[in-house]
Amino acid sequence: MVKYHVVLHGIFARAVRDRLLAHNPCADTDLPKVVTPRQRIITPAQFEQLLMKVPDRYRTLVLTAIETGMRWGELAALRPRHLDLTAGVVRVQEIIVEVSKKDSPTGQRMIVKAYPKDNEPRTLRISTALTEALDLRIRDFRLSEDDLLFGSTRAGGQTPMSRNTFRTRAWVPATRQAGLEGIRVHDLRHAHASWLLAGGADLKTVMDRLGHTQIQTTQKCLHTLPDADDKALAAFQRTRGQRPE
Repeated sequence: MVKYHVVLHGIFARAVRDRLLAHNPCADTDLPKVVTPRQRIITPAQFEQLLMKVPDRYRTLVLTAIETGMRWGELAALRPRHLDLTAGVVRVQEIIVEVSKKDSPTGQRMIVKAYPKDNEPRTLRISTALTEALDLRIRDFRLSEDDLLFGSTRAGGQTPMSRNTFRTRAWVPATRQAGLEGIRVHDLRHAHASWLLAGGADLKTVMDRLGHTQIQTTQKCLHTLPDADDKALAAFQRTRGQRPE
């Protein structure tokens, strides 16, 4: 309903500017309050359970997703030349956009675009464990600098993997086996942000890692873990000099 209201408000506002109407009928409309359902955030323990169910072929992809918070299009476009394994850094320089063939200017479903359009590439620090996993993948499959790390074939290559292919072949079966049905691939991005905040990272750092330009967008991705309230109470009691319950 809110989306419809925004569209109608914009239409009538233009009509007022063009002097077709004297007043915007949407200006004084009171929308019903909507209680936003609490977002389900996968916990570290649940993630480990899920990772055990993910086929070996896709495990490094999932590890990269949770540790970097990258969007699917950024993961799909990742190549060895975007990595500095010595420094433990990943650079987000490209993104793959999936479109229907009829809407594609080239007739291709996967379009590679530079990211971002007008700023410096996003640089993300990664752990030694992930660095070693990515290095092993590159060496095992003898990937060139321009090959895709997570292409449509097991050994990468030049053909991007579609989101739906990954979802149906790996993600949905793994979440079902782990008892986590309903968790989306994109939820790993939300989990990344929430884990960072729970671990003590500041909001600006979370915003930079996610590649957001506005802090309000980042805040929408932040959700508390199930035990966050217990930890908050314990911190409060420690500050008062009391023993946490």
